[in-house]
Amino acid sequence: MAYAPAGNSKQAIARLREFGYAFNEAGELRRIDAYTGRPGDKPFIFEISKSQAENQAHYEKLADQIPEIVYELLERNGLSRTYIPLGMPPDRSTFIFTSALKGCKKLLVLIHGSGYVRAGQWARSLVINNSLDHGTQLPYIQRAQKLGYDIVVTNTNDNDRTIDGQSMPIKGVENAHKHAAYVWKHIVMPAKPESVAIVAHSFGGLVVRDLAEEYSDFFREKVFAIALTDPTISTAPACCKKYFLDVTCNWVSSNKPLDAEVARAHASEYIKCVSAGHPKHEWSSYSAMESVIKFIEDKYEQRVHAK
Repeated sequence: MAYAPAGNSKQAIARLREFGYAFNEAGELRRIDAYTGRPGDKPFIFEISKSQAENQAHYEKLADQIPEIVYELLERNGLSRTYIPLGMPPDRSTFIFTSALKGCKKLLVLIHGSGYVRAGQWARSLVINNSLDHGTQLPYIQRAQKLGYDIVVTNTNDNDRTIDGQSMPIKGVENAHKHAAYVWKHIVMPAKPESVAIVAHSFGGLVVRDLAEEYSDFFREKVFAIALTDPTISTAPACCKKYFLDVTCNWVSSNKPLDAEVARAHASEYIKCVSAGHPKHEWSSYSAMESVIKFIEDKYEQRVHAK
């Protein structure tokens, strides 16, 4: 897709230009050409000073503009903001992105890792240094939509708001676990999806395990595939161990080729592990995408034939 600027991200794009950068049509962050005023060929440069602190501060300020740009792209792909907790004003709530969700047959839930990433991102370093396709969930969303999935994009790191000059936790979604549980209870389950798949990266794996423990009956009935990309867990929840191991695969960072088995001692006790096809943690979601999508679709076919 094209990544031309528009809409709600206009201010963020303007701030990016103040740093001397813009995204080109391929979604790559490039230095603005002084003659044309358009993105040129030069990529982002981290070292702008001899001071490491100044370099990092510059990077953080530039990275702060990324979320709004990604949010707009999610909206351009047919997703809408749903503010949570439900009924709270926007300035005292966070938000997720969803498709219509009414009577959905297949639902894909995306859960990012911890840190600075927000809804729609896997790794902001890849957004900045490679492209929006590499670092965001957009390729997953577009592929899933073509396969007939409705989408829920969580925002588990957005847990506080500044009120009267003070940072205050958003009641009911104060951390990643509570955020995900709220989304599951108030958004996912009321949608009454026939079948649910999950893709979770890094700390998102622990979030999924907590969800499976809290909503084990729903998981057993509805969640047919759980794809984890280099997660912070390796074992299944005790309450639904056999089920969880049956529906879950873990793509770990590795020098081995994509899908090559990564052996573990006492393999029957652990989630199945295969290579994500890249040795770096932050690349795992992007590099494993084709395999993840195939895994989910194969699991769905098994589910259909089992009925």
